[in-house]
Amino acid sequence: MLVVEDILRDRGSRYAVSGGPVADRAAAGAFLAALKTRKRFAKATHNSWAVLFSNPEDAAQPEPVKADDGEAGAGAIILQELQAAGLHDHIVVVSRWFGGVHLGGDRFRHVRTAVRLYLARRNGLS
Repeated sequence: MLVVEDILRDRGSRYAVSGGPVADRAAAGAFLAALKTRKRFAKATHNSWAVLFSNPEDAAQPEPVKADDGEAGAGAIILQELQAAGLHDHIVVVSRWFGGVHLGGDRFRHVRTAVRLYLARRNGLS
């Protein structure tokens, strides 16, 4: 599990990004449960995530899986970045702690930035 904390701050909101390999939905659920054993992540306002499975024909994994966790559209953005990177069987979670000010469309830019930072770290580029 790679966890990169406090990567971005905007108007009081704070972001972190996490990820790791997963083989199926059960493994994705176990990853999220393990992440939330860290008190800080359990208290995050949103833990949005996505997984692009390598075998979509498999009945247990019929399609990419994503969840916004209350941050509407965040899971789709994470999924887009995973597709662009060609990263399969790997969950990426963007966590946000709400700072009291709504970010509007900027929140989508922040989710994209967080995923790209994760991908760069995972590939040893930063």
